[in-house]
Amino acid sequence: MADESFGHPRLAAIYDPLDPDRGDLDAYLRIAAEFEARSVLDIGCGTGVFGLLLADRGIEVTGVDPALASVAVARAKPGAERVRWLHGDATDLPPLAVDLATMTANAAQEIVDPGAWRRTLRGAYEALRPGGHLVFETRDPARRGWEEWNRESTYGVTEIPGVGAVETWVRLTDVSLPLVTFRWTYVFASDGEVLTSDSTLRFREREEVERDLAAAGFVTEEVRDAPDRPGREFVFLARRP
Repeated sequence: MADESFGHPRLAAIYDPLDPDRGDLDAYLRIAAEFEARSVLDIGCGTGVFGLLLADRGIEVTGVDPALASVAVARAKPGAERVRWLHGDATDLPPLAVDLATMTANAAQEIVDPGAWRRTLRGAYEALRPGGHLVFETRDPARRGWEEWNRESTYGVTEIPGVGAVETWVRLTDVSLPLVTFRWTYVFASDGEVLTSDSTLRFREREEVERDLAAAGFVTEEVRDAPDRPGREFVFLARRP
């Protein structure tokens, strides 16, 4: 089930203006170029930012996401017809044979159930051609990044054209490792509506992820750093033999 921030139509519509700096995607674009990918499956495509960046480069893109409201935002963007948008997840895909599958940002960590995670990895494997790659990131639990998730560090007011001012902040609600749960709050100045979105992320150790990849049939070729967040993320590059 998608979090409200992705699944609620009013929140999905403001997701991009609340997070306009997507410099985190630059590394994925470089990886796509490094592997000379001509086709990409973007798992957890959200509002379609990465999919459209790939399409701008002439890459054939399939984007899949369980949040229908986010997929609707993606489908309404200029140039969206160049991407195949699917409502669902990696466990129920049409036949594909892509060069590269990706899970950017929090997509991998949002799959908290171990069974669902194994099925997602297997779905990605089956969607790749032999020799194709899966690339995704997950936060290093040792950095304890959740300790920065509080109102004092995250409070902000964003003026969004056509929407007005929106106040946002996050606070932790539970830390029961490997699961961390937090709540985003959104206050719309135009009508005073207050919406919340609860999220849970699974913080996996590097060795655990490597074992899961091997069990799904992948060969882990490399674990990189995220260049925009050095020392905070594991970026896995795995190959389907």
